[in-house]
Amino acid sequence: MKTTVEEMLQQKGPDVWTISPNATVMDALKLMAEKGIGALVVTHDDEVAGIISERDYARKVVLRNRTSINTKVKEIMTEKVYYVGPKTTAEECLTLMTQQSIRHLPVLKNGDLVGLISIGDVVKAVIGEQETEIRELSDYITGKYI
Repeated sequence: MKTTVEEMLQQKGPDVWTISPNATVMDALKLMAEKGIGALVVTHDDEVAGIISERDYARKVVLRNRTSINTKVKEIMTEKVYYVGPKTTAEECLTLMTQQSIRHLPVLKNGDLVGLISIGDVVKAVIGEQETEIRELSDYITGKYI
């Protein structure tokens, strides 16, 4: 059984937090802290414009001696956003995340933002698949299915 993004979102919930590109980085940090998340999808006119993560903050604000109060999200967000659809498998997500060195994937359905999955969500799904496969193989070997 291959876990899909749709199934991952059913387990974690479809909440996806967004922010405007014109918001300050401080606003983004406060929202991430309040929601206990590591990234926000940046939207403009209901379209995905980018993504901002704690990594963006660390590398593009802190390390460059900028201030989060005076820096806009659009100045540090990652503009090239990789995304997936609801039918994408956890394995496909893991491959994409590994190849692109990213930790978050927005989920689009018919062009609409319907969720956001993290590397943690994907790893949890892949481990669950492996545990199921191991259990089924073990049951087969020990004769539980005979």
